[in-house]
Amino acid sequence: MAISLSKGGVISLAKESGPAPLDNVLVGLGWDPADTGAPFDLDASVFLTDSWSRCVTDSDFVFYGNKVHNSGAVTHCGDSMTGVGDGDDEQILMTLSKVPSAVVRLRVVVSIHEAASRGQHFGLVANAFIRIVNQSDNRELARFSLSQGATGQDCLIFAELERQEADWTFHAIGDFTPGGLGGALAAHGLVAG
Repeated sequence: MAISLSKGGVISLAKESGPAPLDNVLVGLGWDPADTGAPFDLDASVFLTDSWSRCVTDSDFVFYGNKVHNSGAVTHCGDSMTGVGDGDDEQILMTLSKVPSAVVRLRVVVSIHEAASRGQHFGLVANAFIRIVNQSDNRELARFSLSQGATGQDCLIFAELERQEADWTFHAIGDFTPGGLGGALAAHGLVAG
């Protein structure tokens, strides 16, 4: 049974995985957007960062426009442009043994595409969650559900996996980023372009 985390919660993925090998994990994200009359497109992305939470190169930002990290460690499975339906709206695959040694964190961020022009924000999103599944036995290890949206906010640092010597931990973050996705890119040492 998966551990349900609250904001700020941390678990050891190796401990939760038990005897099953832990290398290939699936990160599933889901949400239910309000019907605002305009398309409502949430986009998941991953920042592969060093110990200072900075990306070393532009390729360390994996999203619908750069689906596979050059190491093969992170693969974005595609963009759901509606959020309609049950289960995961977007999925990201991670192979932990392929994560470059300089990378300490795999930070998962969700942003709302064209939020300002469409008048959209996380206050209009319900049932947002992120979950981690060990693909060796398809067991969900942890889940974090966002308890409340935020009016006026359009970019969320949802969670991160952090390398801890031979283990990886999962951190439920749930913090909104000022400046939208451009602000998140700048905070991680990248430039929107």
